Amino acid sequence: MAGRLHGKVAIVTGAGSGIGKSVAELFAEEGAAVVVAEWNRQTGAQTATALGQRAIFCETDVSKSGDARNMVETAVREFGRLDILVNNAAIQILGTLDQTSEEDWDRLQAVNLKGVFLGMKYAIPAMIASGGGSIVNIASILGFVGDPDLAAYCAMKGGVIAMTKAAALGYGPAGIRVNCICPGDVDTPMVQDYMNKSPDPEGLRREISSKYALRRIATPREVAEAALYLASDASSFITGDALVIDGGLTSKCY
Repeated sequence: MAGRLHGKVAIVTGAGSGIGKSVAELFAEEGAAVVVAEWNRQTGAQTATALGQRAIFCETDVSKSGDARNMVETAVREFGRLDILVNNAAIQILGTLDQTSEEDWDRLQAVNLKGVFLGMKYAIPAMIASGGGSIVNIASILGFVGDPDLAAYCAMKGGVIAMTKAAALGYGPAGIRVNCICPGDVDTPMVQDYMNKSPDPEGLRREISSKYALRRIATPREVAEAALYLASDASSFITGDALVIDGGLTSKCY
């Protein structure tokens, strides 16, 4: 039986680890050809190799216009079209608003917000040429609610949500759907690194997990399943949406 993405061509940014890697793996399982767009040569190449012949690694710094253009051109050159873009690549830098340096702000903006803009900017014309497509941006619940220690990160993820809605309205008539996913904590290397900086990493994990209705944080695969839904025809009448995947975290007031 053909997979849910049979015959589709997808780009997944930040696909060397975490959510991006899980998305790339699931998309390949469901029949898509996948461009693994990743700045880390080692992890990006490993992901692409593991996915087999219908995957290719493209070294990509999403904050650079030339790299964003190249990943789209690679998809079209190698696989003939572009149907799906998952803008997942992101970084996280801790800092309250007054403690955030201009350099950290600019770096977060370049990767987490400009990177999404550039990905869509170059992918959309290719999708129009292919007859339409689906863009899935990985935002965060921190685009809706605040964290005083991640002030700049919150600002960028809020921007991703707003840009998603604007793009959905602008390119829906061309057959392009644009949605975003807003996860809570996900068990990725980035979150693990945050926890490992604590004097008691396991204690911090238990404390964070206790805030969730499901008493745990998400796995990357769970976010990938949501990306698959939004990328596939199963969500054919959904666009401009911000899908919250947070195990009930934002359902409570206290």
